[in-house]
Amino acid sequence: MLLQRWPVLAARPSRRAAVCVQAKVSRSEGEPRVIRGKCFVTRDNIDTDQIIPAEYLTLVPSKPEEYEKLGSYALIGLPDDLYPERYVKEGEMKTEYPVIIGGQNFGCGSSREHAPVSLGAAGAKVCVAESYARIFFRNCIATGELYPCETGARLCDVLKTGTEVTVDMDKNVLTDHSTGKTYPLQEIGEAGPVIDAGGIFEYARRQGMIKVA
Repeated sequence: MLLQRWPVLAARPSRRAAVCVQAKVSRSEGEPRVIRGKCFVTRDNIDTDQIIPAEYLTLVPSKPEEYEKLGSYALIGLPDDLYPERYVKEGEMKTEYPVIIGGQNFGCGSSREHAPVSLGAAGAKVCVAESYARIFFRNCIATGELYPCETGARLCDVLKTGTEVTVDMDKNVLTDHSTGKTYPLQEIGEAGPVIDAGGIFEYARRQGMIKVA
């Protein structure tokens, strides 16, 4: 079972409630798990300081205005010389890139939950990378902010920022609409329903695993 596979998550319902945020991946029950939009391409070893620098961790995601502000700073720690295009344009609150492409070890560094929360707050729906830091992967599931999809393809060497793509997690394929080429994805598996529900706490509540007063 899911909570047995991620025992750390199962033990944290009280803290999960404390970091309740205002928006999640938007998906109705039975709706296909398919996301289309422009992608933002990153490279290997994108760490949590690059995703959301420590100076912004004072923002409280449970407050709607601070949740939105947190999203405006998503990926602001990326070096300007390597990433001249900002993930969220200056002066904007939301990104135009619902899909993030990563290389290896995406989300490495600290265990801060603000990393996936900031991406979700910015409007990211899915990240497709070769591999993830384990804690970041689990935090994506725990918070329900975005789907962490894995692929064996080196997409960060193929795609460019701004390319229109479709991530189909039902068929386990990413389509590059500029070329028509498709790339296989690993199954999202048991993590999918948890993210659909809005995170581990809401999933457990809906499944009757915990009692809510």
